[in-house]
Amino acid sequence: MKVHHLNCISSCPLCGALFDGHPNSLVRRGRLVCHCLLVETPAGLVLVDTGFGLRDVAHPHSRLSRFFLTMLKPEFREEMTAIRQIQRLGFRATDVRHIVMTHLDFDHAGGLDDFPHAVVHMLAAERDYALMQKTWLDRQRFRPQQWSYQERWRMHSVAGGERWKGFGCVSPIPEVNDEIALIPLPGHTYGHAGIAVRGESDWLLLAGDAYFHTHEMDLDPYCTPGLRFYQWMLEKDRAARLDNQRRLRDLCARHKSGLTVFCSHDVDEFERLSGRSAAVPAEHMNAAPQASL
Repeated sequence: MKVHHLNCISSCPLCGALFDGHPNSLVRRGRLVCHCLLVETPAGLVLVDTGFGLRDVAHPHSRLSRFFLTMLKPEFREEMTAIRQIQRLGFRATDVRHIVMTHLDFDHAGGLDDFPHAVVHMLAAERDYALMQKTWLDRQRFRPQQWSYQERWRMHSVAGGERWKGFGCVSPIPEVNDEIALIPLPGHTYGHAGIAVRGESDWLLLAGDAYFHTHEMDLDPYCTPGLRFYQWMLEKDRAARLDNQRRLRDLCARHKSGLTVFCSHDVDEFERLSGRSAAVPAEHMNAAPQASL
């Protein structure tokens, strides 16, 4: 299956050097991508996460919290939304038949409203907890304003015993049963999942927010102070989050070829896999060969 890498609007956190590690002034804002996948399958297009959407760009203050708008200052550019990049690749919004979600944080789910005809898949625990709006921080990160078409949501249980490379898994789309899988990776949220996709040659695993910095997957892991703080601030289960990072490191060490693991927000990972700057929409891939998967 052909896979396109989309950055669906970057965030620019305060004290940038603490987040991205670039040795500039702390006054400079950093840059975090929102790495989504568009997969061409026999069942139609499958979008993995949505990033920010058109309504977020047009009306950010009615859909997103002041807290995160101030902290992250998303770089709202309509041409970087998933729907506009999909159109620039020559597809229609209605060609997206399925959306598979890592989790429901505002920067992953903002584009759901742009695809009202798509069936949306996630782990049941993610929907159930997000709808509770239990704490102040939950109400800042889980934004029901972004979820207008919940009647097309499909919840998936982790029960059932399927396995993928030593991890539990759920196959959400029957038409591509062995090609796309939800991999439960709780910790960042209770229903957080990675999404495994069989590419043209290798498996890809979008680990979502299970980690934030590419060097967290090194045998001697490293993460910038800002990203360590951000992960701590948002985690729901610290022990589970850290254990899943350890398991992902083990997975990377065991599979030096045939598998690429990457997270949702690391700029270097995105640019390496997409073959282009994170500031450039996917239309520029048309004239260039697909990045090696």
